[in-house]
Amino acid sequence: MNVRTTLTWAALTLVVAGSSLAPNGHAETVAPIVAQAVPNAVGEILGIRIPDSKLARDAAQVIRDTETDLLFQHSMRVYYWAALAGKRKGLTFDPELLYVAAMFHDYGLTAGYGESHLRYEVDGANAAREFLRSHGISEADGQRVWLAIALHTTNGISPHMDPTAALLAEAANMDLVGAGFDDFTAEQRSAVEAAYPRPPQFAEGFLQTLYESLKHRPETTQGTGLADVMAYKDPGFRRRDFSNLMRKSRWTTGQ
Repeated sequence: MNVRTTLTWAALTLVVAGSSLAPNGHAETVAPIVAQAVPNAVGEILGIRIPDSKLARDAAQVIRDTETDLLFQHSMRVYYWAALAGKRKGLTFDPELLYVAAMFHDYGLTAGYGESHLRYEVDGANAAREFLRSHGISEADGQRVWLAIALHTTNGISPHMDPTAALLAEAANMDLVGAGFDDFTAEQRSAVEAAYPRPPQFAEGFLQTLYESLKHRPETTQGTGLADVMAYKDPGFRRRDFSNLMRKSRWTTGQ
């Protein structure tokens, strides 16, 4: 673990313990944030509940304290889309693990990773696994969540994995690009949007958030859809061409 990751996890651990760093650098309690973070913890949306457990509350506390409102609201919607899809499909899944995966799936986009050169998905997956370890969750379950987050932007893989991974990827695509939009009823879409509203400029806001997190590590976007974001935001960005890599490799050129 490098120094930056260590510092990031130290801050995360501090939040879990019940404090966060205020803008002035001093610790302040975050109990009010927890209440805001899980407004439906004892309620439900169309039969779907946020797990009412310490694990879920602590996860929400970490994310609410470190992510912007835009990312937090997106993560909450992702959980509901995932759980609703799982219920519709009759899948067996652990709501707590799915909730933690949804909460942390964009954690790698937060300010603590301003010097990371890992894929942002891996940063979030690593943080989620450490969070689960700190709560005594088994390594096997931690690995399930790690894979779900690490692969959620890799289309074509997650649907063939554990339901946690399959549902997380499906839900993220639903919230970002409307994939599977008609698989959800109008009532479901309205209920989730009413609880966690989508800002009118969500698309541009999310694209900007991605760019701000990725512009210092553009190499991590190559070969993924995130390269499209880089090209959209940075006219000087050039996508890596796999065909050229093969045709100009030392194997081919003999140099």
